[in-house]
Amino acid sequence: MSISIKPLGNRVVVEPAEQEETTASGLVLPDTAKEKPQQGVILAAGPGERDEDGDRIAMDVKVGDKVLFAKYAGTELKIDGKKLLILRETDLLGIVEGK
Repeated sequence: MSISIKPLGNRVVVEPAEQEETTASGLVLPDTAKEKPQQGVILAAGPGERDEDGDRIAMDVKVGDKVLFAKYAGTELKIDGKKLLILRETDLLGIVEGK
């Protein structure tokens, strides 16, 4: 998916991971009963904030990183039928490493 959003400052665009739609016993969950995702992949990242001297502070995350974020953080938007989140880097809790 090619998105046409370039985040500003220390913001990132994240595609949240989809949640399971059925329980272990086979019950289908409606959207209202699903947990909000707290994990996703960064699709776009801003250049980072500026310090007091006007120099850029490099971001700790990059496009393609799998990240954890607070449950109700960021701003939701829909592009091409996909739910995306715009978050500040400070809303990110960590980078998921490994598999």
